[in-house]
Amino acid sequence: MTDEPSTPAPAADPAGPGPAGPGPAGPGPVDPAPPAAEHHRPRSLDPRELGFTPRPPVPWLAPMLLLSTGLRTLLATLFGAYLDKRELQGALPGDVHHHDAVDGELWIDYVADLGDGFPATYSLAYLLAQPELDVDGAGRLRRGDLLVMGGDQVYPAASGEAYEDRSKGPYQAAFPKPPVGQPRPTLYAIPGNHDWYDGLTAFLRLFARRRDATIGGWRTEQKRSYFATRLPNDWWLFAIDEQFGAYLDDPQLIYFEKAAEQLKPGDRVILAVPEPTWVKAVGDPQAYDAVDYFLRTVIEPTGARVPLMISGDQHHYARYANPDRQLITCGGGGAYLSATHKLPERITVPPVDTLARNASPQRDYELAGRYPDAARSRRYSWGIFHRLPRRNPGFATLLGTLQTLLMLAVAGVIVSWADPDNQRLFSIPLVAMVVLTLAASVVFAKPPSASGARHSRHWLLGLGHGVAHIALAWVGALIWLELPFVDWPWPLPVVAAAVVYGPVAGLVASQLTAGYLVLAGAFDVNLNELFAGQGIEDSKCFIRMRIAADGSLTLYPVAVDRVCRRWRADPQAPAHAPWIVPEQPLATRLAEEPITIR
Repeated sequence: MTDEPSTPAPAADPAGPGPAGPGPAGPGPVDPAPPAAEHHRPRSLDPRELGFTPRPPVPWLAPMLLLSTGLRTLLATLFGAYLDKRELQGALPGDVHHHDAVDGELWIDYVADLGDGFPATYSLAYLLAQPELDVDGAGRLRRGDLLVMGGDQVYPAASGEAYEDRSKGPYQAAFPKPPVGQPRPTLYAIPGNHDWYDGLTAFLRLFARRRDATIGGWRTEQKRSYFATRLPNDWWLFAIDEQFGAYLDDPQLIYFEKAAEQLKPGDRVILAVPEPTWVKAVGDPQAYDAVDYFLRTVIEPTGARVPLMISGDQHHYARYANPDRQLITCGGGGAYLSATHKLPERITVPPVDTLARNASPQRDYELAGRYPDAARSRRYSWGIFHRLPRRNPGFATLLGTLQTLLMLAVAGVIVSWADPDNQRLFSIPLVAMVVLTLAASVVFAKPPSASGARHSRHWLLGLGHGVAHIALAWVGALIWLELPFVDWPWPLPVVAAAVVYGPVAGLVASQLTAGYLVLAGAFDVNLNELFAGQGIEDSKCFIRMRIAADGSLTLYPVAVDRVCRRWRADPQAPAHAPWIVPEQPLATRLAEEPITIR
């Protein structure tokens, strides 16, 4: 991408704020024609023109990021209750929203896990902003009257700047404003764990604003981190905020209990949740308890039913089904791809091992669809060998540093065995380095941010990974002692080890770790790290839904096999057109056949 010299132009949405609030909302507010002076469009991809900085994908195995993520998870676990702003939201307006049909039907777009690197995030934003998409296998599908963001709108942690660069900025650039005379679609969002890392402060400032309640061409209506929306033809959308999978706070329950007073027998509720707890409950039986409590105490007493539950969090598409309910994960909005080849073929919800005394009756669900398919997911896993050092140079550098220190410790022991009077090598306690290596490997096998319990396979694979690195250092020491650097005067051998041995050891150790990740992934250990370390930007997805005049709900899971990586500014386009357009084609197709719910 090249930047052309130009005069910076204001990046704020020239359309100004749009009204928001409760009550029936059909087509929404219509913007008048703007004066010619308000037609400001970026002439290049210079951040000063865009008003935000397009960010590269997050290097998820970068040492400082691993450390900060672990610390944030620890702090959230220890002090999450003190940072929980949901109790305070009871003082905010508790509106139940209402959206009417447009020309007899209502369209809803659902996207989640979207605030990562610009190429993937903007590819999805660009597609969602188009007035209609010609989807292979489904024909022309028009843009949603509602856009629901299902969680993790920003990575790696929430802040005003991160939201601006990784979420709000790309979506505003994709859809600056609606065409003159056309309504603004409505945008709703629920927070995921990454949105919660600052206690929800930045999330509420962006998505629950009292003034300037727009993000590009979308208007925002919600005033809390959760919401209830009445839809046409006896459909509803309830979106809950679980805050790291914890209990549902009392103000939130009161809000939904009041909303549920409007439900009547036969109504159908789409329940949006932050995580696919139905899958996570396979390894953590308590994960589904909060959702099950909500279903039992809030919705079931009304006689309404929940034929669809949807979430993000896992960065792929997966659908579990039984005759009464669809459980869908759709987290392909821009973050690195997650594996699908280790998904369980059948799950029981609630799980058999739940400790909830009044749990709902257990039902079996079959894995009915996934994207990418299992074979492609397996092929992706082997890409770790070339993507790990390329996507995470800091991680390879860390491995090289640790290998160098471990090698020098081993070499020091070998030399002292051969010649007790020879103390020329860098003196490092070998026992300390071995303990550090084994401990780090065991922790890596089950990071603090991972859910579920630690099992024997985590210990065995973690210890095996550590032993492999120690063995590599031992071989490296034997080779190093045969090189002439050892005989140089002190401290030149140490300098040579850092300059010569370190980079080579880092590359070799990264390949050793890649091999470990492939092996561990086969046992469902470090499966997230296997894919996070690759940062795969392709194979993205979102869902376009249609509530028809006959009351049926049809879901179109849209797959994007390859995102665009080359973009250019489009300064001469109309005010409502995207600021940035792709230089490569963006093709869409169905991830599976449409799903119709009646």
